[in-house]
Amino acid sequence: MKKLAIILSIVAFISACGGSGSDKKGTDPYDAKSAGSNGNPSYDPNRGEGKFTKVEVGAALDATLAANGEKVYSVKCSSCHKLTEEKLVGPGWKGVTSRHAAEWIMNFITNTDEMLNKDPKAQAQLEICLVRMPNQNLSDDDARALYEFQRKNDGVK
Repeated sequence: MKKLAIILSIVAFISACGGSGSDKKGTDPYDAKSAGSNGNPSYDPNRGEGKFTKVEVGAALDATLAANGEKVYSVKCSSCHKLTEEKLVGPGWKGVTSRHAAEWIMNFITNTDEMLNKDPKAQAQLEICLVRMPNQNLSDDDARALYEFQRKNDGVK
């Protein structure tokens, strides 16, 4: 009986991991290879999918915002993200502000599901981490503070 249960578990696992066959490259309008040529001129892969189109970022760090962002990180983010390059559940945050535009990061923070569904960079990260980031329901102000904390973590003074 145990052997049958093990075999059924393995078959169920393999079935769940298999694709449906409809994930062909080039058919997804947000696929990295076809982005920009998909007839959706409003999508900007540097900005991502969401309401942030232009984030004003000063050359100097806003210490008050960064402190607020650190509080948000401690409560909402630290269980999955380290401040180093090391992956925990999600990717490490070291260097994130040099890899992605402020708009992309803030859109990802506040519009997680749409970004994971449509953005090629977010999808590539999902393939590495294998876990969808849950929507933390952060306010725009919390997202901006979190971005400033990420800048501080990346060495902006």
